[in-house]
Amino acid sequence: MKHFFFILLLFYFQICVSQKTKSTLPCYDLNEVMKVNASSLYQPHLDASKSFGIKLLKSSGNVTKYINNGKFQKIKKSGKGFHVQKLEYSRAYMVAKAKTTLESIGAKFSKDNKGSTFTVSSITRTLEDQCRLRKVNSNASLGISSHNYGNSFDISYVRFNSTFKNNPKLETALEKVLKHYVALGRIYYIKEKQQKCFHITVRNY
Repeated sequence: MKHFFFILLLFYFQICVSQKTKSTLPCYDLNEVMKVNASSLYQPHLDASKSFGIKLLKSSGNVTKYINNGKFQKIKKSGKGFHVQKLEYSRAYMVAKAKTTLESIGAKFSKDNKGSTFTVSSITRTLEDQCRLRKVNSNASLGISSHNYGNSFDISYVRFNSTFKNNPKLETALEKVLKHYVALGRIYYIKEKQQKCFHITVRNY
């Protein structure tokens, strides 16, 4: 009987160790992530991201480090011309220049469109955040994302004035504002049709 209980205890111990090990391992394989090549359209976003001196954000600890040393600034839930939706797979922090640029885009959009607002749907993501997102959204990036460096954000083009609805007029108006900032050399953007958003990366201008 003692032998039976010993075996049972050992089996329980192995399960606990296995579960603990699994919980501490990252949910992504960094080697596999690094193998994914960026498209020619996306590469400028990555190059711009790396120019801020932020290392690839792998986990929450990396984000906390940059918050504590003042390199990441908090993005408010709302500002002139924009609202930030509840973020489940990203974090409301960016480098100072990205924060300032988002606020500037919002202010111009509001001024040009009689006080209208747009919705920011995603901001800074760690590789762990990205891995969790991929479990519910197969379209999420398999490789390195410019979101992983703290200077990219997404703006929904189907959510204006806190309403989820197609609005071709405001969608066109928003893209006009983005093109203005592209011309100034301050951002790159991609219109992502599957995600219904503009993916925006701030350049180190």
